[in-house]
Amino acid sequence: MYSLRLLASKNARVFEIAYNLFDPIVRVLAPLWRGIGYARIEKPFAVFEVWSKGLMFDCQMCGKCILSSTGMSCPMNCPKNIRNGPCGGVKANGNCEVDPDMRCVWVDAWAGSQQMKGGDKIKTIQPPVDYSIQGTSAWLRHVRGDLAAKDGNGA
Repeated sequence: MYSLRLLASKNARVFEIAYNLFDPIVRVLAPLWRGIGYARIEKPFAVFEVWSKGLMFDCQMCGKCILSSTGMSCPMNCPKNIRNGPCGGVKANGNCEVDPDMRCVWVDAWAGSQQMKGGDKIKTIQPPVDYSIQGTSAWLRHVRGDLAAKDGNGA
């Protein structure tokens, strides 16, 4: 998985394009998800998300995915779970101070973000991880959030 994770950040623009194609499909199907019921569809959606994002990005299923902001590099792979940039312990060779055999997630995130059209999103300060939503579908939460903002209720 580590090699696929590096491949994803090295080809962040390709994955950004794929995400931009996939996102509208999930949104168009929002009435279906609402009709079925978010509680019912959550588990199957999360399983699909674990499989797909876990394979390509070594996703840790934090429930609030920010891959599109972090150069397709999941910050939850940082041994310190730092969500807003490197800790300051990055070695001169770009490796992690906690796991010297691993490249710093944020070194890859920065490099990946520079390939993306939305590359400036990496500068956005992220809120702390809400561990109560860990293991749930970030995609469904994304759609629910958009719907709640649009029609005024939390679907």
